[in-house]
Amino acid sequence: MFSVTNLSCSRGDKRLFSGVSFTLQPGQWLHLEGDNGVGKTSLLRLACGLSALELGEITWNQQSVLQNPDAFRANLAYLGHQLALKEDLTPLENLRADAAVAGRILSVPDAMKALAQLGLRGREHLPVRVLSQGQKRRTALARLQVSTAKLWILDEPFVALDTAAQSALSEVINAHLTNQGMVLLTSHQAVSLGGQGFSYRLSA
Repeated sequence: MFSVTNLSCSRGDKRLFSGVSFTLQPGQWLHLEGDNGVGKTSLLRLACGLSALELGEITWNQQSVLQNPDAFRANLAYLGHQLALKEDLTPLENLRADAAVAGRILSVPDAMKALAQLGLRGREHLPVRVLSQGQKRRTALARLQVSTAKLWILDEPFVALDTAAQSALSEVINAHLTNQGMVLLTSHQAVSLGGQGFSYRLSA
């Protein structure tokens, strides 16, 4: 279970939001909504520990993430605006390197299958630097396909994807939810996923 309680955030003298509380149970997803500049990305960064808490508490399995950050990070997959890809490596090499950093062995067939599902068949061995922005984003999203994390925090995961890729990503997310995973995401596109979903509108 993942819980956010009474979360607040300021940028300089401006309060972006305050009193944000919600809970995600296994199999649930939450669509974080709000106007541009209201702090959606800031909230996601707080939620995954990339920014220091100003006020409030974040818990994983009823324990503060500050008390056991390693256990939380082991169950977290975060995708932000920065794709964190190594441009000189291929999509295949990027996926296997990410898995190795997380202490997992990812086989070549499993990595190839994940890339193919996101529409990268035939591009697995090209350097990432020669791929289009959409193809780079698909490479980053393919990490989810091979992730063992229970909680996915995704900032605009559907951006820069064509209709086919959006559909493929929805299938990946739905499979995660079916396996009792949890998803917190932002999206300017309408979100239609399986499992139990709800929206939270962020405002100052």
